[in-house]
Amino acid sequence: MSVFRPNWQALMSLLASLYSLTALPFTESMSAASSLTVVAILLAGALVSMLQLSFAVQTAVLTLSSFGAAALLIAGLTDAFGTATAGYFAALIAAWLLGWRLVTVLSGDGSRGSEGRGSTLIVPALFGIWVVILWECIVRGAGVPFVLLPPPSAIGLRITTSTSILAADFKQTVLKAVLFGYVVGSLTGFLVAILADRFRFLASGLLPIGNMVSALPMIGIAPIMVIWFGFDWQSKAAVVIVMTFFPMLVNTLAGLTATSEMERDLMRTYGATHWQVLLKLRLQAAMPFIFNALKINSTLALIGAIVAEFFGTPIVGMGFRISTEVGRMNLDMVWAEIAMAAIVGSLFYGALALLERAVTFWHPSYRR
Repeated sequence: MSVFRPNWQALMSLLASLYSLTALPFTESMSAASSLTVVAILLAGALVSMLQLSFAVQTAVLTLSSFGAAALLIAGLTDAFGTATAGYFAALIAAWLLGWRLVTVLSGDGSRGSEGRGSTLIVPALFGIWVVILWECIVRGAGVPFVLLPPPSAIGLRITTSTSILAADFKQTVLKAVLFGYVVGSLTGFLVAILADRFRFLASGLLPIGNMVSALPMIGIAPIMVIWFGFDWQSKAAVVIVMTFFPMLVNTLAGLTATSEMERDLMRTYGATHWQVLLKLRLQAAMPFIFNALKINSTLALIGAIVAEFFGTPIVGMGFRISTEVGRMNLDMVWAEIAMAAIVGSLFYGALALLERAVTFWHPSYRR
């Protein structure tokens, strides 16, 4: 059996590494020796990754070569903004291709039906890390103006130096407006769906209204809520309630009809009452639909609260900070707020996904 196992990512990385030798050094502050070191790491990683090696060895080689080369490339941009050569970007592409190969190996080497040993958490993390690496290198290497797109390093520096401001904005937007509106809107939608399932005239009347409200633009609702409930967090919570109520109502009603007539007849033969059938059968079957609404609402709530803050708020809040700092051209602060919103939204969604998996473990989608 051959000891070689060629793959297209390693081959392309090999070609990109060789091409990078045509433009040395890579930046003004990077010596030719440092540039050759990067190329040597990339060539070694590409060649070794094409050998028949164990999973652990191949993963270690790809990790060290791809991230080692990326670290040297980022370090080479110190005091060299906008001076990257074509060789620099060729080496960056070669390192990215090795990172792609690493993700492929962790995901099961691309073979259908195989399961990667670290694909659940490691692969998304690696993907996100490489997005940040490419963003940093391209922006600083190509000299993209700060007002167009600041590098992640500037955004991270702003986050570390503005923790008090970000904490106050987080408290105002997330802990007050988002959480209150999310809980009230989702809970009210769930309870109304239970009543509408029991009294069908409510469903007939509320569903058309829900479709109409869903079609209303958020920027039309937010100013009205500010006028009704004032400039503080209550008006933003009201926007969130409106946005989360009907998704929960519609999904819960759909979930309550997920059981078959045979299953309901079986419960009735046991002498079960309406509420027993609801609690022990229909709500259990509706849980995937309910969690689908909760996950949808987790993103709608954050977006609704932030956008609502554009139309009137005290001197605190994520939406307020974004709108004011854009006017001051403090783009690093704007991106810091966006990063915080993305992290909060991702953690919120991830927590709901884990809770859904624990509650609906019986669902066929979780069977292996």
